[in-house]
Amino acid sequence: MSAASSGSSTPQGRRARRAERQGRRDRDLILGVPARFMRPRLVLLAASAALAAFGLLMVYSSSSVKALTGMGDSLYYIKRQALFALVGFVAAALVVKVGYRTLSGALLKPLWILTLALLLLIWVPGLGSNALGASRWVELGPVTLQPSEFAKITVILTAAQLFEERFGTGRLDGREFVKLLGAGVGLPVLLILAQPDKGSSLVIVTSLLVMAYLAGASGRLVMGLLALGIVGFFGLSLVQSYSRARILTLLDPWKYADTTGFQLIRGFYAFGSGGLTGVGIGMSRQKYGYLPMAYNDFIFAVVGEECGLVGTLGVIAGFVAIAWAGLRIARHAPDMAGQLISLGCTSLLVIQMLLNVSGVIGVFPLSGKPIPFLSYGGSSIMSSAMLVGLMLSVSKESRLSLTEYDERRQGLRVVGKTEDDLAPVEHVGQATPRSRREQAVDGPQLRLVDRRAPRAATPREPGALPGRRRIDLGPSASDRLRRDDAGPRVRGGRNDGRRS
Repeated sequence: MSAASSGSSTPQGRRARRAERQGRRDRDLILGVPARFMRPRLVLLAASAALAAFGLLMVYSSSSVKALTGMGDSLYYIKRQALFALVGFVAAALVVKVGYRTLSGALLKPLWILTLALLLLIWVPGLGSNALGASRWVELGPVTLQPSEFAKITVILTAAQLFEERFGTGRLDGREFVKLLGAGVGLPVLLILAQPDKGSSLVIVTSLLVMAYLAGASGRLVMGLLALGIVGFFGLSLVQSYSRARILTLLDPWKYADTTGFQLIRGFYAFGSGGLTGVGIGMSRQKYGYLPMAYNDFIFAVVGEECGLVGTLGVIAGFVAIAWAGLRIARHAPDMAGQLISLGCTSLLVIQMLLNVSGVIGVFPLSGKPIPFLSYGGSSIMSSAMLVGLMLSVSKESRLSLTEYDERRQGLRVVGKTEDDLAPVEHVGQATPRSRREQAVDGPQLRLVDRRAPRAATPREPGALPGRRRIDLGPSASDRLRRDDAGPRVRGGRNDGRRS
């Protein structure tokens, strides 16, 4: 085996190859930005825009009949949804401009107070709006907002900041962390649960548990809290009559086909009619008054009917792309807060989609939560767009991670003959400040010191010299010298092709 091949199989050789591959990836640019940063951004933007555009199409298809018969304008719902989508993406651009550091830092307290005020306005007479047995909306002139959708953003920002100060920097001890978490996160969640809105509470709490685990919390603690939350969720559902009816309907929807199971069964009919490729856009039959909330909670059933299995898998693929982009953005985030914000936003979008889809296909009780970007609802699409904006703001601050050689280089310092005689040069390979360049110590008095933790001593063979591993080049130095008869051959020469 040659020396090159044997050297490439060593740990040093493998690290060198990884560093070389990483260097090539870092040199790949998309629009002047390293590809590993720009690619997740483009995927996130493309997936979000595609889902929003497809959502507008499906909202129009599923709501046109009701809009025409109820409002006299078949475009009533699509025009409102398009306006809300435009406002949402403008708000997302503003979030990117402001940056997640400012939102989770200087603006966090005002945002938290505003969120709490909106959640409390639900119970103010004349402002709060009650529908389907729940008080979840606030009427502000011609606009009706659902505060719980925007509260999700504030809760994610607050939790990310607290998790970083507890598990990252260590500025918070356990007791203070629990107090701040209960006030900053627990209070908004309790107000949402009191509306009652168990669906939003379930989505938020599950996302918080994902963030806590990835921040460094004990896995047993997280699993215990998850089990406790599931038990509490079903306990509250059994106590409340309408939630208990949803659980019973899930177990046997055909038994309640004329009451609570009517909507779920009509959704089954829609999926069954769609088959593989669907009956065609705009050709749904269930939207003609048979399927309640066809453009909102049950829009996924209309997608299954008009676009078939292919369309439903395409929607899920869009959220898989968002999840991939969110994880990649979190991987390259500059700090723990950025990582947790990206992961929290991703969890909110994906978990809410799964909650809606699992309810529509009959494997989980109906929650009343819309599909992000797809279902009709101004608050839903605006908050979803702002979550994407938060993820993009984290990606905007991404930076290249240090390689092993960068860390070793920064671990070196220039000192004098003694440890106390420190030269003003900070790091090897970094520019010396102009104001201190004239103070550099002369070369003969300098030496390099590795400031990293000392490595464990490795035994070496007897007689081996310290330093790098010696490579056997074969003969001795004298034998490797060119002999008189070892010169280059010349074709057609007279003396057997040898140089005289």
